[in-house]
Amino acid sequence: MSYTHTVTVPLSWEDAVQRTREALGEQGFGILTEIDVRSTFETKLGTEAADAVGDYVILGACNPTLASRALAAEPALGALLPCNVIVRRGKDALETTVEAIDPQTMVQLSENPVVREVADDADARLRKALAGLSEAKDISG
Repeated sequence: MSYTHTVTVPLSWEDAVQRTREALGEQGFGILTEIDVRSTFETKLGTEAADAVGDYVILGACNPTLASRALAAEPALGALLPCNVIVRRGKDALETTVEAIDPQTMVQLSENPVVREVADDADARLRKALAGLSEAKDISG
């Protein structure tokens, strides 16, 4: 089973991050956390390690309504939240890749029917956000 949904877009790094945030927002997700992997690697491991990973950010996306339903049904699911969305671009890449966790992975770990409903809803919303990104055109110049 694949554990992410992926789209590659012809957007600059900055544009892809901004549009990913907007697309998630349109689907009811807020960004709770942001990890700049490149910056962290550069600080902790040096420029060579940062260059190897390229531009790479992990956005911790959360839809409060869905999260509250999931946690009410199964409190331990908090270990799987928020839904991580990765925006990454290699050093010499002309396109940017956006990957979102497949919420169906939660269903693999729980037999609770409410968790299935939440995962189905989150999955539809994340797929819609990615689909909107795949239609985007680079406006950065």
